[in-house]
Amino acid sequence: MATLRVIVDQLVASVPGGIGRYTTELTRQLIATAPRGCDVEGIVSKIPDERAAEIRETLPGLADLHRASLPRRELTAAWQHGVIGSSGNGMVHATSLMAPLRRHNRAEQLGTQVAVTIHDVVPWTHPDALTPRGVAWHRAMAKRAAKYADAIVVPTHAVADDLDRYFSFGDRIRVIGGAVSPALKLPVQASARARELELPDRYLLAVGTLEPRKGLELLIRALALPQSGDLPLLIAGPQGWGDVDVLQVAASAGVDASRVRVLGFLSDSDLALVIDRATAFVYPSLAEGFGLPVVEAMSFGTPVIHANVPALLEVGAGATHVIERTTAEAYPAQIAEAIEAVTTDAALAERLTISGLDRARSFSWRDSAEKVWQLHADL
Repeated sequence: MATLRVIVDQLVASVPGGIGRYTTELTRQLIATAPRGCDVEGIVSKIPDERAAEIRETLPGLADLHRASLPRRELTAAWQHGVIGSSGNGMVHATSLMAPLRRHNRAEQLGTQVAVTIHDVVPWTHPDALTPRGVAWHRAMAKRAAKYADAIVVPTHAVADDLDRYFSFGDRIRVIGGAVSPALKLPVQASARARELELPDRYLLAVGTLEPRKGLELLIRALALPQSGDLPLLIAGPQGWGDVDVLQVAASAGVDASRVRVLGFLSDSDLALVIDRATAFVYPSLAEGFGLPVVEAMSFGTPVIHANVPALLEVGAGATHVIERTTAEAYPAQIAEAIEAVTTDAALAERLTISGLDRARSFSWRDSAEKVWQLHADL
């Protein structure tokens, strides 16, 4: 019996975020697509029994859940300094850079191999978008990956190209993207739930953690410009580390507070509903490695607007309205112009709906999981 041990510790992070969803959906499909004679275990930091039970419920079919002896923060530091323990044994797949990396020889230690996932190059290209501690940790773990990882998984070719500027991973890199969660489904009583959420008939939607890198402040500033029209903006996502005060940003930009509404964290069905009913989905992020919300919006046929970030261009593949961003000063006006184009040109919006639906079908968690199994088989 061969066992793939997946690092699922992101599920117990204070803000699991996009990597948390990635971990959940990929692990579920790794379990579902496990070849004959193979099973999947999870590796997590020291957590109480009730949290462990929650993970088992989230990941049905998990053969076992290995709990380390250290809590998440301490385990992260220990792995950064090469103190690994039994978590590093066997065939390990890390859904982020949090991985038990140490020197090993696959030829002498059969079945011992580690693949890590690097979702973006933000710690190098936009270090100001993270905390100093976060930047230092990501850079240190990437250096360990360069020394000890047997494979590096990235979500797009754009990330692979960018990483090549900082590391020589060579043929260890594999491009394996994400997809839309099957849990992202409209509620049965969609109209009734829309009334409960007090959704406007027409609105702009942004999805993402409220942090500087996501560009939400620039989007709000764009609303102050006349070409953006008068549609309200709904923002779905938890509060991030950057303490972005949406109402304060709106006030300083001269945008009426009633025009901007923060929805906070939403259930899968509510998120599906607000995406489905949006007039346009605006993703003003300045740096991304994949941009799962873009794929989610396309899957509902919602017209998508985003900047010319390489990874988003790769994911959108011509099915989105791209902002040819030039300078930081010009970006809010460029966002406003894009909003005007998509929300006033019915033919453009219809084209984006059709092409987005078609493009979204190109992404599958099952396909991603099968590629991960093939990756470990190749190793």
